[in-house]
Amino acid sequence: MSYTALARKWRPKRFDELTGQEHVLQALSNALATQRVHHAFLFTGTRGVGKTTIARILAKCLNCDTGMTPTPCGTCATCREIDEGRFVDLIEVDAASRTKVEDTRELLENVQYAPTRGRYKVYLIDEVHMLSNNSFNALLKTLEEPPPHVKFLLATTDPQKLPVTVLSRCLQFNLKRLPVSLIAHRMKFILDAENLGYETSGIRLLAEAADGSMRDGLSLLDQLLAFGGGRATEEAARAMLATVDRKQVEQLLKLIGSGDAKAVLSFARSLEEWAPDYADMLDEIASLLVQVAMKQALPAYEGDELHPENLLAELAAAIAPEDVQLHYQTVILGRRDLAWAPDPRSGFEMTLLRILAFRPVSGEGGRGVAAAGVGSGATRAATRSATPGSVATAQPTVRGELGSWPETLSALELGGAARQLAAHCALLGREGAVVRLVLDPAQSLLKTSALVDKLSQALAKHLGESVKVEIELAQSTVETPASAEQREVEATLSSARRSIDEDPTVRGFKERFGATVKTDSVKPN
Repeated sequence: MSYTALARKWRPKRFDELTGQEHVLQALSNALATQRVHHAFLFTGTRGVGKTTIARILAKCLNCDTGMTPTPCGTCATCREIDEGRFVDLIEVDAASRTKVEDTRELLENVQYAPTRGRYKVYLIDEVHMLSNNSFNALLKTLEEPPPHVKFLLATTDPQKLPVTVLSRCLQFNLKRLPVSLIAHRMKFILDAENLGYETSGIRLLAEAADGSMRDGLSLLDQLLAFGGGRATEEAARAMLATVDRKQVEQLLKLIGSGDAKAVLSFARSLEEWAPDYADMLDEIASLLVQVAMKQALPAYEGDELHPENLLAELAAAIAPEDVQLHYQTVILGRRDLAWAPDPRSGFEMTLLRILAFRPVSGEGGRGVAAAGVGSGATRAATRSATPGSVATAQPTVRGELGSWPETLSALELGGAARQLAAHCALLGREGAVVRLVLDPAQSLLKTSALVDKLSQALAKHLGESVKVEIELAQSTVETPASAEQREVEATLSSARRSIDEDPTVRGFKERFGATVKTDSVKPN
């Protein structure tokens, strides 16, 4: 028994079976319902988004035996013959193979004659941009003054190549690339209906590889089912698509978060045995960084099939938001420059070294980028007075006794998430080699073993002796450095607003014109 490809077997036969393109379907449905159907339609868009499918359904809507309707019955002789590609009054033409003017004239010779069986004679011309200039000229007269029983349905992936004289005589509908979520949903629906097993992560990979095309996605699904023995799993999908294992990407980003250059480069070089595509590897890192940034901006974000929430929460706590942004920029620039590297592997490793070497810092003069130590387990330090766009050098270690926590924190060589952790802590005390801190439960995501270890190392370097930090989660009556800084900002802002209110000119505007001050726009100097 012959096998029918999924893209053909599950080709939509009604408007309500189509995935996406609602803006097109609504316009066509309304035109059919009100019997105001134009004589020429142009459907544009990339391959596999439904141009020809919509045109065939429209031909069915125009000629269904039950009457012209946006919901053809699908069971009458006309509907069945159109579905089977043998309806005599639906003339389908591939313009790519019939580009000559003689072909177009031959096609249009019978336009004047009434349809044989249907209500309308429908000409469906696919890849219409392939016609020659003379062919367009031959078609133009008919498009301008068509017989009442003729409809033209044109489809193209390159509308820029069509003469404006043709475009002006058609209703043009631009079909959009389909989102990954819609393609994945359609794949799952088909697999459920076919009673075939799958993993959602594997389907997600196929949907992303489809690049907006439903037909490409279903062709990939057919290939994966053959490759995976009737199951669509993530492992089989990655092997078939030759993509990197996401667990390797996750582990690499965790090591980057730790700041351990030796571990990062060692892991990167261990990937060589898998012969990875380093451009694809950088794409995967950038994609994961986007998900981490989403989690940091929206704590309730639940991730997707490839990026579970618990992983994103762990990475969001381990890497500071400003680091995530700089890492992303470094990765996409490294991806762009990969072709210019001596070889892909060295270009990939240099990108990782750039990630480890630089980080954003804030100071009295503004924000900038600071160089950081990239030795094994090195902490990243920079001057507080970095100017915008400057590169600051690491400062000498400051040694001293453990005094007040804000003073101690200002002397520590800490940055990023580790500094955020320390800033939200209050000092409980020191017992020998153990420094005990308390952290507000609302900031519990910052308490990770990697960040606590960084804080311990920075304290040990500051004190000149080995110490261990222990952090408990509890409300503290002692003001933390972070809350003190926030209080100072609010006090400065309040003072600035008072200055505005007390300004004679502002008072004059209030009294004379009834003006009000938008307090949200007031910023301290």
